[in-house]
Amino acid sequence: MDAALLVPLALVLGAVIGGGAVSAVVIAVRRGRTAAEVISTAVPDGVEQVLDALESAGAVLDPSNNVVKASPGAVALGLVWQRSLVHPSLLALVDAVRRSGEPMTEEVDLARGPLGDASIHLTVRVARLGTRFVLLLAEDRTESVRLDAVRRDFVANISHELKTPIGAVGLLAEALEHAADDPAQVQRFAKRLSKESKRLAGMTQEIIELSRLQAADALADPQEVDIDRVITAAIDQNRVTADAQRIQLVSGGDRRTRVWGDEAMLVSAVHNLIANAIQYSVAPARVGVGVSERDDVVEIAVTDQGIGIPEEELDRVFERFFRVDQARARATGGTGLGLSIVKHVAQNHGGDVRVWSQPGRGSTFTIRIPRVVDEPSAAPQPVKARA
Repeated sequence: MDAALLVPLALVLGAVIGGGAVSAVVIAVRRGRTAAEVISTAVPDGVEQVLDALESAGAVLDPSNNVVKASPGAVALGLVWQRSLVHPSLLALVDAVRRSGEPMTEEVDLARGPLGDASIHLTVRVARLGTRFVLLLAEDRTESVRLDAVRRDFVANISHELKTPIGAVGLLAEALEHAADDPAQVQRFAKRLSKESKRLAGMTQEIIELSRLQAADALADPQEVDIDRVITAAIDQNRVTADAQRIQLVSGGDRRTRVWGDEAMLVSAVHNLIANAIQYSVAPARVGVGVSERDDVVEIAVTDQGIGIPEEELDRVFERFFRVDQARARATGGTGLGLSIVKHVAQNHGGDVRVWSQPGRGSTFTIRIPRVVDEPSAAPQPVKARA
């Protein structure tokens, strides 16, 4: 072949080979970038900072449903474990959003953990984040749902409890009308009518008191309170009832103890404990009220020699309208609200109430609240009561 033709052919062949090589490199680079994008766990700028700042639960999932970023709240609620969503219902919601491309919001109930039957109620919002990721946000509404249920139960309980004395008043009034010509019957029905009306008035007053204690400003302005005055006032309020039932009231313990709070509320709480002790005591008996200080905490203990409380019912004694002995409580006019009021008073004062009891040996209820430290710089902030 002519040497003059070899040079152009060589140049053409070199250009073709070089172009092919360049094309292959470009294609390889593009494929590498695509593969890198597929396996990359990097989320869009700013998302990680937002998730870290969230108080609620949040998580970002990649196309394989791996959790590439989760907020502390998501981990605390047990939604995320080892870069995976724990609950199948949440995964199903994520898959549904991937298919439709539209954001979705659902209310879900999930198991709180692997043991027991406790659950959490969440409002879950899922939406696409760019073309590859999915964002899941969950707000814990367990407490609000629980409070709504408590309110509904409270209203139902009130309706049920008020129905009995209201019905009794109506029947007694009718009986009184028919017995107008019999003075003895009139007197008997009038006494029963007076008893039921007092019970109804007492229940209404305790419902009002309990509602006030649950208000946000129940203890907005605490003052220094002398516990000696509280104990004296509470005992005086129960003195007549105790004497009538041959119950001796005694007090003792540390003197000149002070706490931050509301004197009227504390008197009401101790009064309810003493009244409860009298109600469940068998005459003749003694009810003791003791005050002690332990590690900057004031303990007010009310001890009786009554019928006691079965162990399986100890956790329920502070529930609204709960009575250990239904027949005895109704006969003495008990409403079942006294111990619930005590619990909320203690909580409003930043403390708690505890109970020890054995059937046949009696019970001890102890209110524990912070005491006043000498020359305090400021009054402690009370803990608000929960429903």
